[in-house]
Amino acid sequence: MNLRTPVTLVLAAATVLGLAACRDSRTDSATAGGTDHVRIMVGGIDKVIYLPAKLADQLGYFKEQGITVDLATQQAGVNAENSLISGDVQAVVGFYDHTIDLQTKGKCLESVVQLANIPGEVEMVSPTKAAEIRSAADFKGRRLGVTDLGSSTDFLTQYLGQQHGLKAGTDYTEVKAGAGSTFVASLENGQIDAGMTTDPTVAQLVSTGKGKVLLDMRTEEGTKAALGGLYPASSLYMSCDYVKAHKPVVQKLANALVKTLKFISSHSGAEIAAKMPADYAGSDKALYEKAVGDTKSMFNSDGKMPSAGAENVLTVLSQFSPNVKGKKDSVRLTETYTTEFVDQASA
Repeated sequence: MNLRTPVTLVLAAATVLGLAACRDSRTDSATAGGTDHVRIMVGGIDKVIYLPAKLADQLGYFKEQGITVDLATQQAGVNAENSLISGDVQAVVGFYDHTIDLQTKGKCLESVVQLANIPGEVEMVSPTKAAEIRSAADFKGRRLGVTDLGSSTDFLTQYLGQQHGLKAGTDYTEVKAGAGSTFVASLENGQIDAGMTTDPTVAQLVSTGKGKVLLDMRTEEGTKAALGGLYPASSLYMSCDYVKAHKPVVQKLANALVKTLKFISSHSGAEIAAKMPADYAGSDKALYEKAVGDTKSMFNSDGKMPSAGAENVLTVLSQFSPNVKGKKDSVRLTETYTTEFVDQASA
C-alpha cells in the first residue's frame, strides 16, 4: 500500500500556482479584508513528524485566532528552507537545524514554536540485509538512503556513521531516496540497503515486511541512545526580520500551534488521525492510526526549546554541515530560537 496519496500531488500543484501569483511574502501579511494571512511551507505535509501544522488547520485553531494560513509542501526540508529564503512563504515547518546552518551564511532564522525535542526519524533496513546490518557500525560499504543531500537526514546519517569511525563517501554512499513511495521503492528494489525515514512510511514498511527498524528516534530514549542527547527537530521557523515586524501575527500562530500540541498530548493516535484529511490514511485507516500513535510521543506539549537540545544539534552540525564545520564557536545559538511567543501562549 502507498501511504503517499494524491493529496501530495494536489498540494504540489497548488503550491506552484499559488506562489506564482503571490507577492513577496516577507512583506505580505494580510489579505485585502484585513485578516492576517500567512503562507507556510511544510517539509512533507503528510509526514507525521510535521502533523501539527495540518492538524491545527483541521481543528480550526488558526481560524479561531483570526488568521488565514495557506499550507504548501515540499518533499524535503532543505527545499522548504529555500522557499522561505526566496520570499515565497513567510514560515516553514521543518527541522530546527536549518536555522543554525543558515546563520553561518549570514541569514537570521529562528524557531518560534519548537514542536518536537527529537527527530522522529527511523533508520530502516532491508529484510535481505537485516542479518548483516545490525547497527550503524555495519554501514561500511553500504548504500544509505536520505531524503536529500544536505538534508537533516543526511547530517544525522553522517553522525551515526562517525560514531563508529565511518565517513560518508569513503566508507559508505549516501543516496537521495526521497520519502514515502520513492523511499519504499528504493529499499524494495535494492537501490539502498538501509535508510532514514519517518511515519507513515515506517508503518508501511513494517506492516508489509519490506523493511525492519534498525534505529528508532521516535522516542527520547531512542534518540539519546543514537545521538547522545535530545535533538530538537520539527519546528515553526521564520526570518528574524519578519518576526520582529509582525509579532501579533507570530503570536497568533504560536497560540494555535501550542493549543494543537496540547490536543496531541491528550488524545490517542486514532483520535488524532480522525481529525486529519481522509486522504492521509490512504486505503488503510488502521495503519495510519498506528503511525500517528507510534510517533505522537515525539511532540512536546508547550512548544519550548530545550537549551541543552539546541546545543546537541549544534554539536552534530559542526561535524557534518559544510556551512557549520569549523564555525561552532561563532554560532549565536540563542538567536536561532525564541520562547517569547510560546511563553505567552501558555500563559
